[in-house]
Amino acid sequence: MRIVIAEDNVLLAEGLTSLLDGSGHEVVACTADGDSFVAAAVEHRPDVSIVDVRLPPSFRDEGIRAALRARELVAELPVLVLSQYVEDTYAGELLAGGSAVGYLLKDRVARVDDFLDALDRVAAGGTVLDPEVVKQLLARRGNPLARLTGREREVLALMAQGYGNTEIARRLVVTERAVHKHIGNIFAKLDLPPEDTGHRRVLAVLAYLEGA
Repeated sequence: MRIVIAEDNVLLAEGLTSLLDGSGHEVVACTADGDSFVAAAVEHRPDVSIVDVRLPPSFRDEGIRAALRARELVAELPVLVLSQYVEDTYAGELLAGGSAVGYLLKDRVARVDDFLDALDRVAAGGTVLDPEVVKQLLARRGNPLARLTGREREVLALMAQGYGNTEIARRLVVTERAVHKHIGNIFAKLDLPPEDTGHRRVLAVLAYLEGA
């Protein structure tokens, strides 16, 4: 895959470049600010991009705003946000695009294989969300998760990462029938339509984030 990176931390940028090049991918541009990232995305039209939220000059939300601009100029540009922070002002707008987006927290990426798998899924048009990102975005909108049971929260976290019923059942060591029931309860408690297909379930969660 051809990849554009927006990361101002030199060591992290070099580390990502080395990791990706060593995994058979090609980093076609590595930028340190939002404007340069947008320009690189338009020039190279990469298979996927990796963007930090906080970039120069103000180190607030330049990265995620740049990702939104880039997706306006390069239709359906796959964007994986890789950050230390959950930025909710523009995150909902980016994630509401539905396809080819991801949001991972740097401190919670425990395995290289998991990161590369997430990158592949975003590049293929999927949605990948760290469950902590979903938790924080929901909590900042009145904590509707308070209505969910512990098991329902676990199922929702896996749904938000794009897993289907079979994989959720395997990970939680329960039956698919039990997963189906939990999903129905989740949508009912969050006042969402009872859609039960993998990607559309993620879109429903994101739609709720936008409208809550």
